[in-house]
This record gives sequence, C-alpha cells and structure tokens, in this order.
Amino acid sequence: MKSVSKNKIASVYATALYEAAVETGSLAAVAADVEELKKNAAADPELERFLANPLYSADEKRSLLKEVAAKLKWNPDTLRCMDIIAENNRFKELALILDAFGHIYLRRLGIAEVEVETVKELSAAQDKKLKENLERRLQKKVTVTYKIVPEIIGGLKIRFGSEMIDNTLVSKLNRLENMMKGE
Repeated sequence: MKSVSKNKIASVYATALYEAAVETGSLAAVAADVEELKKNAAADPELERFLANPLYSADEKRSLLKEVAAKLKWNPDTLRCMDIIAENNRFKELALILDAFGHIYLRRLGIAEVEVETVKELSAAQDKKLKENLERRLQKKVTVTYKIVPEIIGGLKIRFGSEMIDNTLVSKLNRLENMMKGE
C-alpha cells in the first residue's frame, strides 16, 4: 500500500472543510472556530492527546467534541469536520489540519503569509513599517508571524513563499568572512 504523507492528509481534510464552509456560506465562522481550536489545543495538550488516543472510541471522542462545540458555539461545518476526523482516527494530524486550513484560507483571500525572525520583539512602529514595506513589495495584504531567535545577533530574516531576505548580522559576518577567505 502506498504511503501518504501527513501533510497531504491534512491538506485533504483542510480543503474539504474550506470548501464545505464556502458552500454553506459560513467561511468566516469556520475560520474563527479553527483559530479558537488552535489556541485551545495549544493551551490544553491533554485535549489533543485524548482525541488522538486510539484507546478511546470514536463515539467517546464525538461526545467530547459535541460538548466542546456547544461550549465554544462552533459552526456545524466545524463539528462535522471534527466528527469525520474522529471517525477516521486522524486526530494525530489535527494541528496539521488546522494549520493547513489557515494557509488555504489566507491564500484564497489573497493574503501573503510572512515569517520574520528577529533578535527581539519589534516595537509597534517597527511592526507597522515592516508590514507596510512588505505589502508594497508583495502588492498584497500580509500577515506576519514573528519568531524570536537570539542567535541572529541583530537584523531580520524574512521568509515569504519560496523567497528569503536574510539581513541578519550573523549572515553579514559570514559573507564578510567568505570574502576575506576569497570564496
């Protein structure tokens, strides 16, 4: 039997959820549910462990999901997707599915995802200026995810799509060292 990657599986579930939400006109509500679920899963790893545990039946998982859905006021499309994930024992891929949905949602809205590595958190003014420059360069709205990486010493490393801008101090020092070696 042919092995299918977890990312491919996540993409299939995320695409199905996206298309169901579009079809029922509930895309904004489902996107909000997905964001809330990502936050809850990150805050409570026990929930994800319970859902991924094969010792619990799909019915037990569905029951818990219905409680969570009622408490968080999920859209029916979100609950239906979680039911299917429970039925097919795919909760090990839940984080990947939620991330994949987020990527599909932003891409179809025409919003570019940008990752920025920096040595420390940017000020509000720096964040605003960076986003404005990225939107001008990419000619579309952007959403920026920051990652603090003290090892870069200073500057920024920016990734969007398959492109990367490495303007870190470490990178500049490495280029200088290579020039001095004659490489």
